[in-house]
Amino acid sequence: MVYVRGSRRSDNEACATARTHNDIVRCEMQGSFFRFYVHEDHRHRHRLVWEWLLEEANKLGIRGGSAFKAMAGFGRHHRLHEAHFFETPGKLAIEVEFILTDDEAAKLLELLHREKVRLFYAQIPARFGVVNPDAADPPSLAQSGPWDSGIWPKP
Repeated sequence: MVYVRGSRRSDNEACATARTHNDIVRCEMQGSFFRFYVHEDHRHRHRLVWEWLLEEANKLGIRGGSAFKAMAGFGRHHRLHEAHFFETPGKLAIEVEFILTDDEAAKLLELLHREKVRLFYAQIPARFGVVNPDAADPPSLAQSGPWDSGIWPKP
C-alpha cells in the first residue's frame, strides 16, 4: 500500500511515480513476522543454527533479520532454564526473527525443508514498511497476504 499526500494508492507504479516526485509519506507491504526458537548450542553443518539461519536468509536476499538471546525460559520438556552463573551452557534459547513478504517466507521455509533443519517457529501476519522512504528502499509492494484468506481482517 502506498500512502501519498492527499490520496491513498495501492499499485507499484504509484509508489515508483510518487517516489520520483517526493510525495510518498509511507510505503507498506504485507507478509509475515517469523520467529524461530533454537537452542544456543544447536548446530547445522558444524555452524550454530542461529548464525547459519541469518547467513542463509541474507544469501536469499531477505532484507534483514535479528537474533536475541533469552534470559530465561522453558520448552516442551518443561524445565526452566535461567541465565545465571551456574546454568549449563547451551540450554537457553536464541530467537531469530524476520519480517518477510510471502515470497521470502516461502523461500526460507523451502530452504529449511531442503536442509532438513528441525526448528520451532511462530508466524504472524504483518503489515510493515518504511516511513518517508528514500531511493534505496525497494519500490515493489506485496499486494496479497494472509488477509486474503479471510482468517485475518484487512487492515
